Amino acid sequence: MRKVYVGLGSNLGNRKKYLVSAIARIDSCREICVVNKSSFYETKPVGGPPQPDYVNCVIELDTEIEPQSLLEEFKGIELELGRKPGTRWGPRVIDIDILLYGSKVINDSNLKIPHESMHKRIFVLEPLCEISPDFKHPVLRKTIFELLKDLKVPKKR
Repeated sequence: MRKVYVGLGSNLGNRKKYLVSAIARIDSCREICVVNKSSFYETKPVGGPPQPDYVNCVIELDTEIEPQSLLEEFKGIELELGRKPGTRWGPRVIDIDILLYGSKVINDSNLKIPHESMHKRIFVLEPLCEISPDFKHPVLRKTIFELLKDLKVPKKR
């Protein structure tokens, strides 16, 4: 089994209900077991048009499903829960992103693992650090705790 970390976010409708529904739907998939879940974090949107605040969380999975197939599964769940195509970084009822897939590094046109911006996003690192502070980023070779600490420390000028 591979240890996979997945970020979820919602900023439309009943945000927590969408997250809970997405997690339940993921856990009901064959060959996927949700083994841990962070708290919910209310966060400001990053990039995109003006929009409501998000609720975010991170879940830990055990699975043997290959990354591309897992991505397809998650895109199907997003559609089932009512996600509509829209503006990049725009508001959405649900967003499901593969953050880490064991120590794999993937650089496909439609899938980047580790998630290419995760180390710059507090709304990803805080919930991820809550459930797995010692997991090492396979490219940056720092723990999630170290990445979060680096992001929170003000840069000297």
